[in-house]
Amino acid sequence: MRERRSAWVSWCGFALLLLAAPLLWGSSLGLNLLTQVGITMLACLSLNVLLGHSGLLSFGHAIYVGAGAYAAIHTLNRLGGVMPVSLAPLLGGVAGAALALLLAVVQARRGGATFAMISLGLGELVHAAAAMFPAVFGGESGLSANRVVGAPVAGISFGPAWQVYALVAVYVFAGVMGLWWLRSTPLGQLLAASREGSERVEFLGVSAQALRLRALLLAGFVAGVSGALGALHSELVSAEVFSAQRSGALLLFTVLGGTAVLGGPLLGAVLMVGAQNLLPLWTPAWLLYLGLLFMAVVMAAPEGLGGVALRVVRAGRVGGLRLRDHAVACAAWALLMLGGVVLIEMTYHLQFAADAAAPRTVLGLALRVHSALDWTLAAGVLLVGALGVWWAAHRRHRTLREAP
Repeated sequence: MRERRSAWVSWCGFALLLLAAPLLWGSSLGLNLLTQVGITMLACLSLNVLLGHSGLLSFGHAIYVGAGAYAAIHTLNRLGGVMPVSLAPLLGGVAGAALALLLAVVQARRGGATFAMISLGLGELVHAAAAMFPAVFGGESGLSANRVVGAPVAGISFGPAWQVYALVAVYVFAGVMGLWWLRSTPLGQLLAASREGSERVEFLGVSAQALRLRALLLAGFVAGVSGALGALHSELVSAEVFSAQRSGALLLFTVLGGTAVLGGPLLGAVLMVGAQNLLPLWTPAWLLYLGLLFMAVVMAAPEGLGGVALRVVRAGRVGGLRLRDHAVACAAWALLMLGGVVLIEMTYHLQFAADAAAPRTVLGLALRVHSALDWTLAAGVLLVGALGVWWAAHRRHRTLREAP
């Protein structure tokens, strides 16, 4: 009863967050970014069906997103005014699942590294084939469409940006709830068992290849819905949607967010949109920061940032970690990142700035790259933060060992 009440509170809170987000960021830029976050959430969730639920690493997942995007664009151009625009994402999901079914003849035969390498080859194959059929994929310029077609239904024409966001929010809520429910179903349990070892599933009399096929179909459907929503949002799609860069970005941020918990891909989507749209405006070294963060997560926290947050909460409940310990750990990480960011920004400014003598402002600090004092202070902050992180980790391990 308590778990059911907690689940209801969580779902109500998630729904309220989706409703309140446009009120908090009501500008056109904010609404655009929120819509992108919702679309990316579905794409990351679809990849997590393979990676987190089934243990299948995919390097070409963007092709299913692209299939849904092109299905939505062609639907708008040919069936606009006949079929409700709100149903176009479902057709995109069907297109993504159909492509997954077609490619599963090759891809679902084996798991592990073989599955990953085949996904990479199929992704490049689809991307290259898209350039060979400009009548279908639009060539380099892509295809465009108008989402405001037909008569408005209940005053909804999907012309205003908030209406598109509302449609995306509905699909995101349904997608998150559906994938959460999947984990408790027999199929979800079998997928989790196949993630731990396909031989165990075979001993139960279930075909591991059939499970991989089902996982691909489900992932392709959710990815197709995401691609279709993206096409409705931008009203334009090109063959670049199939590119390996798109697949790599989805994989990177899904891993960063975390594949062990349901909220991990959602966090990864927020990071992805923020990194691609806001971080380049702040620093030219944004790719370096992403690389360092990815390395740190893979080496120190394979469960992702979402898993780290869950681990901290559980440690506080089980191990009795005090608020002071959490505060010290957070302060240490803040100092470590501050020192690292200052050193990186000073180095970039010294090497690439047109006027290296001019101060570089970072987080309100005017940094002088030719001042030995500024370099020494930044290195000192980095060292203090590193020592604090070490102490916090040592304290946490000792507390957990002493816990009853």
